[in-house]
Amino acid sequence: MEDTIRIGVIGCGVMGRNHVRVLADTKGFELVGIVDHNVDVREAAARASGAAACATPEDLIALGIDAAVVALPTSLHHDVGSQLIQAGVHVLIEKPIARTVEEARALIALAEAHDRRLMVGHVERFNPAIEGLRQAIGDEEILSVAVTRVGPFPPRIGDVGIVIDLGVHDIDLIRWLTRSEIVDHQTLVSRTIGEHEDIAFMQFRMASGALASINTNWLTPFKQRRIDVSTRDRFISCDMLLRTVSEFSRYQPDGGYLHRSIGIGFHEPLKAELQAFRAAILGTAPVAVTGADGARALEIALTSLGDA
Repeated sequence: MEDTIRIGVIGCGVMGRNHVRVLADTKGFELVGIVDHNVDVREAAARASGAAACATPEDLIALGIDAAVVALPTSLHHDVGSQLIQAGVHVLIEKPIARTVEEARALIALAEAHDRRLMVGHVERFNPAIEGLRQAIGDEEILSVAVTRVGPFPPRIGDVGIVIDLGVHDIDLIRWLTRSEIVDHQTLVSRTIGEHEDIAFMQFRMASGALASINTNWLTPFKQRRIDVSTRDRFISCDMLLRTVSEFSRYQPDGGYLHRSIGIGFHEPLKAELQAFRAAILGTAPVAVTGADGARALEIALTSLGDA
């Protein structure tokens, strides 16, 4: 395969449009085609990006693509992802990976059978602040992780509640930051304004012994995205929106401590995610967020809802 990846985007909702925008301006990719059921949407995206407007995934596959981004409603992930993989296409599929764990495992098995790369779009891993947080933690033992992800209700959401839409992000981040597996969890949820849960309090125990929590809701009038990590000697706080990381250490008997800001480089998370996908396709790096990662985050989220 040549270094330039011929790629298409299937689904032009919020995330799909972002993928189109980034891919059209990212070296190493040729954005070949865009699929959306709405003819006006796909044609507008095609005009803006210079790609072809396609009515179906079959039309996109016929253009001769190496890879595709699936940014469709979750209920369509398995069928469209399977179709692409069977056609010899590498797939980056937006989170959650599928509707059920069984569908996720089927996608993983299919990708392995066809020797195609399957990557899951947990884009928060590529947030420069999260990357800075992980580097700051290094090899220290983590005692606790507390995640806050709140904001107003998003009109784009209609088929799932907050645990599947947002909670899977932080379940994945907790596993990634602690480099450990979730061995116990409990969840409380509440439904106030729709048919799905819009408030969730989730607690976890990791195999390493660390404790973790997620506080997420769609009732807060402003967005907040924060992760606080405690180690034996430090407290490290990360603001995912402002992209800042602060460290508190050298605690004193009189309540004093040393505070410093940790420098964070800037890059667009989605572009970094797509570049990681390209590297995996070319074989220069392993898949950054594997199908197994996506399946495990989904499994924990679904099990949490069953326990709530």
